[in-house]
Amino acid sequence: MGILNQVVQFLLSLSILVFLHELGHYTFARIFNTRVEKFYLFFNPWFSLFKIKKGDTEYGIGWLPLGGYVKISGMIDESMDTDQMKTPPQPWEYRSKPAWQRFLIISGGVLVNLLVAVVIYTAVLYTWGEEYLPTKNVTHGVYCDPLAQEMGFKNGDKIISIDGEEVESFNQIAASIVLESADIVTVEREGAIVDISIDPAFIPQMLKTQMLFQPRTPLIIEYIAEGSSAEGSGMEIGDKLLAINGEKATYFDEFKNALMSNTNQSLQLTMERNGTPVDLTVEVPETGIIGIAPISPYAYYELKQIEYSLIGAIPAGIRTGVDTFSSYIKHLKLVFSPKTKAYESVGGFITIGSIFPKTWNWNFFWNLTAFISIVLAIMNTLPIPALDGGHMLFLVYEMVSGRKPSDKFMEYAQILGMVVILSLFVFANANDVIKLFR
Repeated sequence: MGILNQVVQFLLSLSILVFLHELGHYTFARIFNTRVEKFYLFFNPWFSLFKIKKGDTEYGIGWLPLGGYVKISGMIDESMDTDQMKTPPQPWEYRSKPAWQRFLIISGGVLVNLLVAVVIYTAVLYTWGEEYLPTKNVTHGVYCDPLAQEMGFKNGDKIISIDGEEVESFNQIAASIVLESADIVTVEREGAIVDISIDPAFIPQMLKTQMLFQPRTPLIIEYIAEGSSAEGSGMEIGDKLLAINGEKATYFDEFKNALMSNTNQSLQLTMERNGTPVDLTVEVPETGIIGIAPISPYAYYELKQIEYSLIGAIPAGIRTGVDTFSSYIKHLKLVFSPKTKAYESVGGFITIGSIFPKTWNWNFFWNLTAFISIVLAIMNTLPIPALDGGHMLFLVYEMVSGRKPSDKFMEYAQILGMVVILSLFVFANANDVIKLFR
């Protein structure tokens, strides 16, 4: 059921965004009295799931969910229908329109994707507000991934700034280090201020690491599995760790390390229960798992909640859209930089689908849909023939030089663009398959 939820959310999100993207092209074409022969959600090689003809346009739904398309009269596009180009131009055709009108027709999809993202972010902020863990509230510092420790961080470090700038949200720390190519991270360590130099050689590994830092919290038991070693030891929900084998220890990472170092042995624990120390003995199995779950950092630390009025949500939605756009551009730069090996993290449909939660959550769904809308806008503006960005590049050339590329050139460019796009598609989805077997 969980995977089904992910698939349904992915297809619903994709359908909404593809439809609206193509509607952008369609709307500008209609504004400039350009004939649209087909308007399809998803591709329809060989057959369509549904189609209906109204006026000059055939509207339909294809069976291949790799995108959608509008077929505009007098334009060389992915359909590679060049027969009409052999006849004299007609007033209703794309090729008969001024370059600036053709530019708006081509860029209409991207413009709509950007507008849709801002509208969704605005609606989400108005409906649910904004909630995050402020970095300054993480008073016990961070729990470090092994990679973070290799970089020079230690458990308990309190992140103060990155290149002299404070990071408001704890969850943005790792992203800020990577995307901003940080040189120095300043931390408070045991009361002293320490500057940690970031070696760029760690960036490829950081891109593969799911969680560089976690908020460090004292061990407070939230769940005990029935029949577990923890239950047999007499542990109770709400118990708080004070010591292990007589040595002071309060944090979950200290407890976890002690378990892994004492498998098939017993540990003497001192827990605080209702303000009173309680001594317990727990048998640690070979797996090092005794059957407890600690309180979540997001339940332990105070989160910041911001509520927005409709008027207040509009600039906040625009700001969120701009920030997301900027962050993705920085990520894309890493992908095209061979030394970062960020291309290894590029994924296809499995990767995109997996970011949706296995349980339905409208807040999460709409935030992801807005993010994917911005990704589609950016990817479509890449200057690759067959993408909107390729067409826009040639139109800018035409407007600047006054010379229009020949139909034969556009035909060859379209073929080249399709080869590039197909290669990228195969590469991204092949990465997904490889990841499944790692």
